[in-house]
Amino acid sequence: MCGFSGYLGHVDAPDRTLVAMADAIAHRGPDGRGFFHADRKGRTPGVGLAHVRLAIIDPSDSLQPMLSADGTLALAFNGEIFNYTELRQDLIARGHTFRTSGDTEVLLKLYEEMGEACLSRLNGDFAFAIWDGRRKCLFLARDRMGVRPLFYTRHGGTFYFASEAKALLTVPGIGCDLDLIALDQIFTLWSPIGQRTAFSGISELEPGTFLRADASGERIDSYWQLDFPDAADAFRDTGDPDASLEQLNDLLVDATRIRLRADVPVGACLSGGLDSSLVAALAAEHAPQGLRTFSIAFDTPEHDESAFQQQMALHLGVSNDTVNCSGGDIASVFPQVIRLAEKPLIRTAPAPMLKLSALIRENGIKVVLTGEGADEVFAGYDIFKEARVRRFCARQPGSRLRPLLFRRLYPYLPGLQKQSAASLAAFFGAHASADDDPLFSHRPRIANTAGAKLFFSDDLKARLGAYDAAEDLISLLPERFSRWHPLHQAQYLETRFLLPGYILSSQGDRMAMGNGVEGRFPFLDHRLVEFAAKLPPELKLRGLEEKYLLRKAASGRLPASIINRVKQPYRAPDSKAFLGGTGSDYVRSQFDPVRLKAQGLFNPASTGKLYEKCATSEAPGFRADTAFVGILSTGLWLEAFRATSKPTAAGLAA
Repeated sequence: MCGFSGYLGHVDAPDRTLVAMADAIAHRGPDGRGFFHADRKGRTPGVGLAHVRLAIIDPSDSLQPMLSADGTLALAFNGEIFNYTELRQDLIARGHTFRTSGDTEVLLKLYEEMGEACLSRLNGDFAFAIWDGRRKCLFLARDRMGVRPLFYTRHGGTFYFASEAKALLTVPGIGCDLDLIALDQIFTLWSPIGQRTAFSGISELEPGTFLRADASGERIDSYWQLDFPDAADAFRDTGDPDASLEQLNDLLVDATRIRLRADVPVGACLSGGLDSSLVAALAAEHAPQGLRTFSIAFDTPEHDESAFQQQMALHLGVSNDTVNCSGGDIASVFPQVIRLAEKPLIRTAPAPMLKLSALIRENGIKVVLTGEGADEVFAGYDIFKEARVRRFCARQPGSRLRPLLFRRLYPYLPGLQKQSAASLAAFFGAHASADDDPLFSHRPRIANTAGAKLFFSDDLKARLGAYDAAEDLISLLPERFSRWHPLHQAQYLETRFLLPGYILSSQGDRMAMGNGVEGRFPFLDHRLVEFAAKLPPELKLRGLEEKYLLRKAASGRLPASIINRVKQPYRAPDSKAFLGGTGSDYVRSQFDPVRLKAQGLFNPASTGKLYEKCATSEAPGFRADTAFVGILSTGLWLEAFRATSKPTAAGLAA
């Protein structure tokens, strides 16, 4: 795990440019750095690569940028190729020799032999850049699930790229305007979608794609896409459930085993839920020197899972270290969170993750396994059950009993338990038709999140015009989407957009790498993802029992109390974390009417009322919390990057 940056084209001061870019992402690679550049004449562009290293595999060698034996290829690589041992053996059998023992040289030789086709052989979380001197082009690629980030832009005829956008901002002339379309997407869908970022003119390479850049421009292609069987076939061949369970067990064991490969100690994050507990149990079985686990505890009962964390640590016989996170702790680190996330946020959940990664690093651990991805891959989120209940209610729209099922879905939300059947039906859109809407499963979330846009200024609303983020999302769906089972459609929306756009980035890579820690995710092994996509829906969501087959796989490894506990999604205190105590001064200043008017993004009067509501109400509600955090984080983003909220015309292009 590392960070890299570079350019293709003419740069006046290559050394200074590369050093500045590396400095901006030094937190990603505190163990070393390296540079490569070649100035070229005539029509052939110059090229430069910078690399900052977090040494995990082959710490003493595998330095980057790494050159091929003939000097025609130069590689800068972020992430891990987990099956590098098997690939290395195959390459040796075909006559290759190696001077290092790590995965970097394996990747370089595999590309040297296969070109872009090498991507199909890789099992890993990666982003990399290869200067191909033979073809006179730059080759960039990103892993299938979008675990590792990769950003790019073109300025003054030169192509620039980096693991984080802040490295690009060190280049003189690259602006820092807020993309208002991206802001609208964040306030609707939790993150920008497609190639869009919060920075106007800076793009993000999408998961499962690669980019070739040369003197004539860039070309982007896809090498992997998440796919599901047609709905007509989803139940046709259910197969043997016992055989599916056996295959799932084999894949889980192997996905965990290869993610323990490292020349440094590997730990695990333990939330107390099914997913992280199962990963920790599997890791403990295959960790030769034992396993250390790490957890977050909250002082608010509705967020705290420490009792289950302690139970699992005792069950596994592991040493579990816990970071206690209060509202004041969240407020104190939130400005740093926004600078690391590089975009406004509508939730505070990344803040405790930043504190957790600090604890992990303080304990000498650079690598941790986590349970991310299981909810997307095996249909564990409440939103999947919610969509099923909504369809059930829509078949009898006059029923007073069916909407009461929503209470069963959210036992951890006391306010919802008090709502009437009519209120529940209205809130969840229980009577809406599911026939024609590809976003049926996500409409309540979209509507409730987008309620925060009521605080947009009249000027911002005018600039956005008729733009509809949800319709934009629909335009990005694959042609086959309409042919999938409704559960699979909902899984695709979570896995393809929210997972890489928010969970793996804002809560994952950025917060972990802020302290030089690499997260690894066995549930996101592409073999496991492809296997689960083919499973019949009832082996994932049976009635209202989520992750049915995965729970079967956990039997015998975890206590029944962990396997059968009610799903409690990871959450953190939102607006209440900022009101009173640590951080209250900077928060108050971000809501200052004069500041808000100057920014031009939010209505000062209604925003002031929002502040008072959150400050005085015991339970402001989802929409108020979302708006509060979104407005606060947007101001912090503008401040962190000295950005302007007056975008260029390109920033408003849909």
